[in-house]
Amino acid sequence: MDSKQELLNAQSVLIKEADSIIGASERLGENFSLATDLLYTERGKVVVSGIGKSGHLGKKLAATFCSTGTPSAFLHPSEAVHGDLGIHQKGDPVLFLSNSGATPELVALEPILKTRGAKIVGIFGNTKGQLVQKVDAYLDSSVPQEADPLGIVPTASFAVSASLGDALASALMKRRNFSEKDYAQTHPAGQLGRNLVLRVSDVMHPPSKIACVEKQTKTKDLVIEMTRYPLGAACVMEGEKLLGIVTDGDLRRALKESENLLELTTAEVMSAAPQTISPEISLGKALRVMEDRKSPISVLPVACEKTNTLLGMIRLHDIYTPSTN
Repeated sequence: MDSKQELLNAQSVLIKEADSIIGASERLGENFSLATDLLYTERGKVVVSGIGKSGHLGKKLAATFCSTGTPSAFLHPSEAVHGDLGIHQKGDPVLFLSNSGATPELVALEPILKTRGAKIVGIFGNTKGQLVQKVDAYLDSSVPQEADPLGIVPTASFAVSASLGDALASALMKRRNFSEKDYAQTHPAGQLGRNLVLRVSDVMHPPSKIACVEKQTKTKDLVIEMTRYPLGAACVMEGEKLLGIVTDGDLRRALKESENLLELTTAEVMSAAPQTISPEISLGKALRVMEDRKSPISVLPVACEKTNTLLGMIRLHDIYTPSTN
């Protein structure tokens, strides 16, 4: 098979899965609100259960619920009747995942959960399956065809079920007024956590660790200072007030344009009135300031908005790399 045909096949998979998700969205109705009502609880947790590919999806959805404000746990339906049923506490709502709508292990588990006061929501790929009549609400995840070459592997159906699960998680987030601050509290580690929890002031370099020069400083001395404090830029100062910035890129451009670079003054190579950033801004917002622009920048002075007093400097590297201090 040539590469062109492989590309067409790959595109076909994505298109079939996308079309299936759109089809599922068009079928959503009052059942979705009912399902959200049943899963919303101020106490307890949502127990998710499925087997096979649906089991793998169930673990993912339980993790999504947990990270977005809805306590959740995955319950393997076979292990449930051998002790793991203890995961479910009286009154916990349950989410069943089944492409066939008739998974025997879930059929056997349903009456047991009902005796424990559970309301059950299903995401089923077969609206005529046995479980449809047993649950309190269900969402239709059926697809016209699977996306794989044989048309039998859970591909499009898996994508639709995952999307419906994400839609439920998003609806529950709205119900709980789940905020960005709440999200940060459940993601304290990793880049997501850093971007949401930490502020520029937490990672910036103080003025004492920054190359600071005056307008009349010769470029030779400027380079010496930037070598001494290798942050990729130097701040041009008048007292404590920031006048400009000289980056490594500014020096390269000046070198290209001047034969006597070392004889120039800093004022001749600096960028005057540079963009600055507040120390109170989150790292996530700082990242957007630096990258969401026509020409991304890798270093920014941190300054007081009212007085333009230099407070520090932050680099992209500082946002992405935990401090070792």
